[in-house]
Amino acid sequence: MSAPFDQSDAAVRMEWGPVGAAVVRADLAVVVDVLSFTTAVTVAVGRGSTVLPFAWRDERAAAYAASHDAVLAVGRLEARRAGAVGAPSLSPSGLLTGPVAPRLVLPSPNGSTISASLRDAGAHVVAGCLRNASAVGRWLAPSVASGSTVVVVAAGERWVTDGSLRPALEDQLGAGAVLTALRDATGSTSAWSPEALSAAELFDVVRPRLRDRLRACVGGRELAAAGFGDDVDVAADLDASEAVPVLTERGFVAAGALS
Repeated sequence: MSAPFDQSDAAVRMEWGPVGAAVVRADLAVVVDVLSFTTAVTVAVGRGSTVLPFAWRDERAAAYAASHDAVLAVGRLEARRAGAVGAPSLSPSGLLTGPVAPRLVLPSPNGSTISASLRDAGAHVVAGCLRNASAVGRWLAPSVASGSTVVVVAAGERWVTDGSLRPALEDQLGAGAVLTALRDATGSTSAWSPEALSAAELFDVVRPRLRDRLRACVGGRELAAAGFGDDVDVAADLDASEAVPVLTERGFVAAGALS
């Protein structure tokens, strides 16, 4: 695929999922997977963890964690079983209150895979969500002002029937929140793609009802029905964090730790 699909005529871009991430490249890439990978990364990094993303939730993840002297996050339901109380998982609410693992492997077939593919393509990758949207927007602003390009990738979900992309409202809003913060920090949208502009405009409209929309959307209802409504509330806590997780060879670390 090539122009216009790659949005290369715009400095600030927005796309969906792993295929979109492969087509729309940029110097800087913000991955947004609100429920729950990038929210979990933001919480963990904000509490001092280095997060190692991993694509698979199977025996390979355990081997990877062992080889990197890291703790492997378990599934949300597994973390609730007897003997696993306090075990870190992909649950942002659990990561917010549980013990801090210095090195944490977070398996995620979606957000983690997109992050790795963007990094391997040469982009500087950042984890963005609603909790750290303003911090990420401010962090991006100087690079954009100096001429760097940015793509915000909404991860979306997968249909269980055929594995195809299901655009997710929570990720659309998370992408829009980051883009709105970038717009406010730079004071300009003159070099933005229509996709990026529209994501910011949608967020502007929904922002007064953000928490209610996140609870009522498909992803929010799914988590609440499984007993993880607290994770939705943690994810909806706009600008609760100043952490900007940047993907390095060590994993996701706080941007401030790079200097």
